[in-house]
This record gives sequence, C-alpha cells and structure tokens, in this order.
Amino acid sequence: MIDAAGLRVMRAIADEGSFTAAALSLGYSQPAISQMVRRLEARTGTTLVERIGRSVRLTEAGAVLARHAGPVLSALDAAEEEVAAIAGLRSGRVRLMAFPSASATLVPKALAKVKAEHPGVSISFSEAEPRESLAALRAGECDLAVAFVYEGTDLGRGEEDLDAFVTTPLLDDEVLLAVPRDHELAKAKHVDMGALKDETWIAGCPRCRGHLLQLASTADYVPDIAYETEDYVAVMGLIAEGLGVAVIPDLILKTVHHEDVAALPITPASRRHIVAVTTPDLQRVPAVKATLDALVASAQASTAKQTRARTKASR
Repeated sequence: MIDAAGLRVMRAIADEGSFTAAALSLGYSQPAISQMVRRLEARTGTTLVERIGRSVRLTEAGAVLARHAGPVLSALDAAEEEVAAIAGLRSGRVRLMAFPSASATLVPKALAKVKAEHPGVSISFSEAEPRESLAALRAGECDLAVAFVYEGTDLGRGEEDLDAFVTTPLLDDEVLLAVPRDHELAKAKHVDMGALKDETWIAGCPRCRGHLLQLASTADYVPDIAYETEDYVAVMGLIAEGLGVAVIPDLILKTVHHEDVAALPITPASRRHIVAVTTPDLQRVPAVKATLDALVASAQASTAKQTRARTKASR
C-alpha cells in the first residue's frame, strides 16, 4: 500500500516545507510531487498534507509517515546495497558438499580460485557421499553438491527425484584394479574382470560396493567380499597385506598411495562420472555460479594434467 517513493516524498515535504522545495530536493517536478501525494492519500484513505496558501503542513497521519520514513528508507537502502553486493560478487554465501576424494582433489583448487577472484564470497564446505549431499540439496541445507555416478546407473540410484536438479559434468574418473605389489597380475597391462572370480574382495562405500557387484555380474560371478570399509587408507592397507583386491577410482588413487599396491586398468573399462549438482534457481545466484565455474575449471585442469602424464608415460 505505501511504497518507498511515497515515503521519500513525505520526508522531503516535512524537511523542506513546500511541494516546490521537496520537488527540487528529489529532482521531481512540482506536479509530480502533488500527484504522488494524492496517490498516497488515496491509498491510506486519509489526508496527509494540509495546504495553507503557498505552503503546506503535514497532518497527524502525514507526520507519522514522515517519522517512519527515515528508518524504513535506511533499511531499504541497506537491503539494496547488500543485494547489489551479492549480485556483483562483492559478497555472498555458498554451502558446498562433496564426496571425500573430490574434497581432496577438485574442491581445494576451486575454493582457492573463488577466494582469489571473489574475496567477499564465503564458502562453507562439508564432506558427504552423494546420497547425503543430494538429500541436503533437496532439503535446502546446501547450495551445490559434487557427486558421482557409475556408468550404467543413475545419479539418484532410486534414492532421489532428480527432476528438480541441474547437473554439470566435471570429469570422467577411470576405475582401476588395485592388487598387492607381489600379486601375479600386478605387472599386467590390463585385467579382465572374468579372471578375478576367485579373488577375495574389499568393498568401499555402498555406491562403490554396488558397482563392484555390477562389474562381477557382467562376468557371471558373485564376488567374495570379505572386507568393507569407506576408509581407503584402510583399503590400501588391506590390499598391501595380501588380504584382497579392490576396484578403486583413479581420483582416490591420486590421494591415497601405498608402495606395496599396484593399480592397473580393467576390461571392460569402467568409469564413474563426477558431476556438480544444484537447482535451476540456485544456478542463477552469482556466488553459486562462480563456485560452479571454479569447479569446472579445477576439473579441466585435473584432466589436462592426467592427459599430459599419460602422454609422457607412453613415450
């Protein structure tokens, strides 16, 4: 009912004492001021200004509006400045969630890029597997999630309705076989999954365990899973002691090393797709978009580095 322009007029009239002086202070014409006062009186249903000759005087109702105009307009000005700062990336907040191996590789470079280019943007980060991060995104508890999906499965795996999400591809992560360094297959160029049916297996997160079952199923056997842990340092330790083998994405092997473990490709080749997930509305928020762009840049740098390493190794 009462707009900011009307409040500015009432305050100007109170300060200047006439329509003409109020018009000059606001940069309006005198008829425009008169029209705005009439419109405000129509909206409030009462007289706001008493005209006395060439001067004017605020009525009791008009004085009330003029008195409240100061703090209201100050609050609006502050809100406009804060929104402008967010829109201009001078400030803003992003809540980011990512699964462990991404948090050790892709995320740090992305956070550093945002900090360097937009120091006023604040990013809070927490670690979570895709199931938890997608649930948090749907619940409004995070703005951007880095998740993964294995080939042949969907991102939600039946756990989430993905219609409300927008996904941005980051990179494809090759899945490798990890075996003890003294294993008979350790020096092979690649290993067929069918040749591993008699192995003892170590499984990781629920999604990774499901992927192992899927790979073994295509080779017509059920893997003998003796150990399960989401701690890949523990996985590498178990493998190094000769207690089993595991399929591990390359991104994890970049962060978790063991001198007594060898990694080699499998056939048929398998990959997991790493994606950034948000909602259509959040994607338009400048700080979220800047973080998303930084994740894409980080993934591109990682892919380029991997390509250079493979080219060098093939020479």
